[in-house]
Amino acid sequence: MRAVLAAVLGVSVLAGCSSTGGKRAEERAQRAAEGRAAVNTPRWTVAMVTHSGDGDTFWDIVKGGAKQAAVKDNIKFLYANSDEGQQQAQLVQSYIDKKVDGLIVTLAKPDAMKDVVTKAVKAGIPVITVNSGAEESKKYGALTHIGQDESIAGEAVGEELDERGKKKALCVIHEQGNVGHEQRCAGAKKTFGGTLQNLYVDGTNMPDVQASIEAKLQTDQSIDSVVTLGAPFADAAVKAKANANSKAEIDTFDLNPKVVSSLKAGTLGFAVDQQPYLQGYEAVDLLWLYRYNADVLGGGRPVLTGPQIITEKDADALAEYTKRSTR
Repeated sequence: MRAVLAAVLGVSVLAGCSSTGGKRAEERAQRAAEGRAAVNTPRWTVAMVTHSGDGDTFWDIVKGGAKQAAVKDNIKFLYANSDEGQQQAQLVQSYIDKKVDGLIVTLAKPDAMKDVVTKAVKAGIPVITVNSGAEESKKYGALTHIGQDESIAGEAVGEELDERGKKKALCVIHEQGNVGHEQRCAGAKKTFGGTLQNLYVDGTNMPDVQASIEAKLQTDQSIDSVVTLGAPFADAAVKAKANANSKAEIDTFDLNPKVVSSLKAGTLGFAVDQQPYLQGYEAVDLLWLYRYNADVLGGGRPVLTGPQIITEKDADALAEYTKRSTR
């Protein structure tokens, strides 16, 4: 009888714990959905400084993910950006001076960022790098890096071009000095069985981007594929192709609503998704975990968010997410 009673009590206790735990989880989710913190930890301040130029929709998605995690984690989130390496470093320094509780930075131009990142670490500010600079992240003292491995992403592009039977590709680099862009094109060249040539354009001037691609396609009709390194530049490449009467396939890195609709329409062949929303969200969340529980993910290696090759067959499933700016 005692054994039966004990078993019943045990089940009751477990059921009560499960019910309470489930209720608390639901309450946390509800608070986050309503824009309220899901935790009661101190209101730490986290700053993100990226190499984005103004008006870059990719970074709007990264920032959106970071903001959502900040709401959930009771974090005060600050953001600044500059596509100039020295200016980006100065922005990081300004947040060091404000003694923020955590920093998220990109290392597209690592030489310009090295001193200020190591300075932040020495000041006791935990740093997470995102998107670019995976190779330098650990050397500079960051907790971890979140993003795709740019070389691996490029290799995936080269393999995809081979599967599509392409022979001559153009890789459009829209930001000179960005090591991640160079790594993407180099990775594609490594695995691509055909020939691949880099084309450098001024990414801050979209008419120039289109004109440069158009001129290249007009002078070399043997180019059968053009790879752009950002979603906004894919549309410029599509227009350049039409004006040049080229038959080249246009492919791109990154997603936005226009890319998804173009995949569905067949004007783009494929896109490489690195999940920027996840990069921003996880960076803030991991800094919260580090401040709260000394947790670190990655084991000294990058936490990969990509690459994923997206084609026409994936477009419908992703359309609603790109419209709400989370993919």
